[in-house]
Amino acid sequence: MTIRTIIVDDEPLAIQGLQVRLELHDDVEIVDTCTNGREAIRSVKTHKPDLVFLDIQMPGFDGFSVVQGLMDIDPPLFVFVTAYSDHAIRAFEAQAVDYLMKPVEEDRLSDTLARVRERLSEKSNADEIAKLKEVLAEVAPEAAEEMAGDSDSPSSSRYEKLLNVKDRGQIFRVDVESIERIDAAGDYMCIYTGDNTLILRETMKDLEKRLDPRTFQRVHRSTIVNLDQVRQVKPHTNGECFLVLESGAQVKVSRSYRDVVARFVH
Repeated sequence: MTIRTIIVDDEPLAIQGLQVRLELHDDVEIVDTCTNGREAIRSVKTHKPDLVFLDIQMPGFDGFSVVQGLMDIDPPLFVFVTAYSDHAIRAFEAQAVDYLMKPVEEDRLSDTLARVRERLSEKSNADEIAKLKEVLAEVAPEAAEEMAGDSDSPSSSRYEKLLNVKDRGQIFRVDVESIERIDAAGDYMCIYTGDNTLILRETMKDLEKRLDPRTFQRVHRSTIVNLDQVRQVKPHTNGECFLVLESGAQVKVSRSYRDVVARFVH
């Protein structure tokens, strides 16, 4: 699989440096380079790349503005490149695969590309499954219904009981029942238990697949809550509310997820 790539940076030397490092990876094809945000938006819509290395600080349209300007299409994967680490959290909030600090180190770039390959492979698999379901719906509707039923029916045996979390150079074995809530910042998850907070490098989408949805539910775009830890529901304005957890922590439930609260009201 070839990773069709665009590099965006207002510094020509930065583009050249990244090009040189990417030449070491045979599956990366650089289809264009851009020196400003508006040019980048046009290029992405024209070339439809798999991956964009995107400088954050650029005059006029910065990297975050580029991402915003591409929300009307199926966007590529983004890796933000920055000279300032304080942009990291905002980069992940913009759904970046990763962020790289300038000057880009070869080992760090290799790790990033490994994550890109994994994400592209997952997307490809999902596309193939979707196509299969479409074909089955036409030629064998009963099989399609059975396939959908298998994917939707929850079975406690298929979900994790323990999570292995590598954090600060150590591996922690976390009992899933002890998890109170999980907050997301891009591809990093903050896992809160009764007495600890751990950082897991994984997407929320992937982590949700490992947790039993009868117990763990999304209550916000970036928050999953263990429903067994909920002790009180406090109404808020505009159809929103707060869940008070066992520890006393309060988590806002956005209107998009208020159906989760309905199960507490009988």
